[in-house]
Order: sequence, then C-alpha cells, then structure tokens
Amino acid sequence: MKAVRISFFRPAVGIVLLLLPGVSVWVNSQIDQFPDAKQIAVIVNDKDPLSLQIGNYYQSARNIPDKNMIHVSFEPGQSFMDAKAFEAIFREVRNKTPGKIQGYVVTWLKPYRVGCMSITMAFASGYDEGFCPKKVAGLKCKIPKDNPFYAQHGVKPWDSYQLRPTMVLAAASFESAKALIDRGVSSDSSLPAGTAYLLSTSDINRNVRARTYEDTLSAWYRDKLNIEILKQDSVKHKNDVMFYFTGMAHVKHLETLGFLPGAVADHLTSFGGRMKSADQGGQMSSLRWLEAGATGSYGTIIEPCNFPMKFPDPNIFLDYYLFGESLLFSYWKSVKWPSEGLFIGEPLASPFAVKK
Repeated sequence: MKAVRISFFRPAVGIVLLLLPGVSVWVNSQIDQFPDAKQIAVIVNDKDPLSLQIGNYYQSARNIPDKNMIHVSFEPGQSFMDAKAFEAIFREVRNKTPGKIQGYVVTWLKPYRVGCMSITMAFASGYDEGFCPKKVAGLKCKIPKDNPFYAQHGVKPWDSYQLRPTMVLAAASFESAKALIDRGVSSDSSLPAGTAYLLSTSDINRNVRARTYEDTLSAWYRDKLNIEILKQDSVKHKNDVMFYFTGMAHVKHLETLGFLPGAVADHLTSFGGRMKSADQGGQMSSLRWLEAGATGSYGTIIEPCNFPMKFPDPNIFLDYYLFGESLLFSYWKSVKWPSEGLFIGEPLASPFAVKK
C-alpha cells in the first residue's frame, strides 16, 4: 500500500440535531425515509446457479416485491468485467428498475470489478469515468470525485443524486449466503449490547484511520455502545463483537471471535475487496469477515493508496448505523471516495432501528 500524506475533513452529520429541542418531528420523518424492501432492487444473474439461489432466498427472507427482482444473463465466474459489457447489462437493469428504487443488491461473488471501479460503484452510478481516480498536481496518488451521498441525512440517494447505493450479498456457497442473510434479518431492531473494537496497529501505512478513533468517545452514541480503542494488531476470544475496525494486511484470530447479528468489520488494506476463495499476496479478502460471522464489510479492489477518504470513517458510520439506518446507507454515507471500494453484506440489516 502506497503511503500519502493528506489532511481530511470529517463533517458533523445531522444526528447531532437529536440534542436540540423541538426536533422530534424531524427525527421521526427521517426514519420513514430509510430504505425498506420496497425501495431495494435485487439483481440476479440467471446463468449463475448460486446467484439464483441467493436471489430467491433473499426475496423470501426480506419480502422483496416481484417487480423489484431484476434478472440479467451473462457468463459467470470472471473477477473483471470490461466497461462495454457492463454498460449493456446496466442499461437492461436501469430499464427494469422501478422508479422509486433507492438501492441495489447484487447476488454474485464475481465479477466484483468493472474497469477502474468496483461493481458496487458501477451499479450505483453507472460506469462513470469521473469516478475513476485521476492524477492531481502535487500528489503521487490518484483521487476520484466525491460520493454525493457522503455524510448526508434527510435525503433519498436516487431522488436527490441519481445514485443507487449498492451492496453485494457476497458468499462462496449458498449455506454461507443463507447464514449471512439470516444474521441480517435477525439483527433488525435487536438493539445489541456489543463492543466496538477500534485497533491502532503497528502497520503505519494502514493505520491512518486511528487518528479519528478518539472522536467516538465524545459522540452522542457513547452510552449505546462499549468502545475499546486498543493499540494492538488483533483481538481474540471476544464474544461481543459488534464493530471491528483496523488497518492490517491480514487479521489474525478471527476464528476465536463471536460476532453479534448486524456486526460490521473491515481492515484498511490495498486489496481487501478482491473476492478470493483464498487470500493472496499476504492480504486478507474482506470475505473472511463475513465467513467469520460479520454481517457487513468493505474493501478496495485495486491499489487505492492510503487516503482515509477511500475507506469507511468509523465515526460517521456509527453516527448513522446507531441512529437506526440500514447497513447499506450507513456504510455508503461513511466513504467519501468509494469508487474503488466494494461494499459487501446484508444491506437491510438495521439492528438499531426503532420497531414499527
């Protein structure tokens, strides 16, 4: 991972309005805008038997309307799809998408990359080379344009930005996919009493998010969550893992951890978003987090340099997720430059949502 020094600004999100008098109507109105099964479309590859299985099970588990199930057909199994082939599929998806849809769910493991961007970015925006990283004077590394949904509240992404945040239900088998979906569904409104493990590691280049960890200790949600900021490279033998954010090429001891339903974990590294059945080049695939029991994760699919803005900001993510928003929206709102990042997990998981 290439190191680059750059300052960054993490804006305060609208959640702080909860502390002000006279805003209960505003808060209640926003809860109604969080995505539900009627606002999510599921994309299935008919030539991929596992994609079909996952799509059918997810529709049943989340009561997805038939009109929101979008079927495409292409040869499965390749990690990379070129932009021209994707654009033909994307046009078909757009033509079949009901107008009120605010996000997509992808039901295959591969392809996970389209041209210069992740498949979650490609479906969210269309193949837009403006999101491809560009050289900027004075910097060794490239940067893309901003995610318009970053740290936004009170808006629907499609209605406001013509963006449909996308997440992959990533699994190498139907059994793994079913377990992931079941965890997400069971997490809804469960208000888990877990711990957030925020690790400041010995890997200097991958530890760039650690400077923001202290912000969580004074955040509004501090009384909802046990937070442990640890100067170490891993944790083990913990059964209360709700969040695990770290910066390492490979994370040890995952097999000793107990993840609560709805748990989210990611490791800032160069190639975590490559959905491999076996870790390569000394870097762990983000898929390992889901296989260990997490409900959501994130990783980049090409060398991103270590700009913090290309990875989830834990404090922004926690602001929204603990407020009751879905995994899909909370994760997308926490990444300023997500074009090289792959969002994986059960998108509608909402462990802190108010029961309706």
